[in-house]
Amino acid sequence: MPRLDAGLLGQLVRYAITGGLASAVNIGVYWLLAFRGMDPNLAWCAGYVAAVLVGYVVHSRWSFRGHGRRGDLARTGGRFVAVSLVSFGLNQLWVWLLVQRLELPLWAPYPLVLGVTPLVVFALNRRWVFG
Repeated sequence: MPRLDAGLLGQLVRYAITGGLASAVNIGVYWLLAFRGMDPNLAWCAGYVAAVLVGYVVHSRWSFRGHGRRGDLARTGGRFVAVSLVSFGLNQLWVWLLVQRLELPLWAPYPLVLGVTPLVVFALNRRWVFG
């Protein structure tokens, strides 16, 4: 694991702020659609698409600024989408398991969505996407 120097700490703080914004978009769309009766997993899909669009722009321009290469949009964008799919899969798992399988409230996945998934995705984004 890399040493937590000022550069890494700055990335982590910017990532957390940007991730919070993208998560708010995802959760907002999910809640709005699921509360109105849409299947929770389908509602999560819609929120995910909105969050990926916001996340890529802000992460690439701010969260990981000055880190790695940005010359090849297809490479970076493609990898970002791949990592986002990992995030999506984990979060869909939390929604399916907690809301649909265990019949917990719509908000039940939030702790895992906001706590576990972001740590996995930060590591993948830093090393593979923007590294």
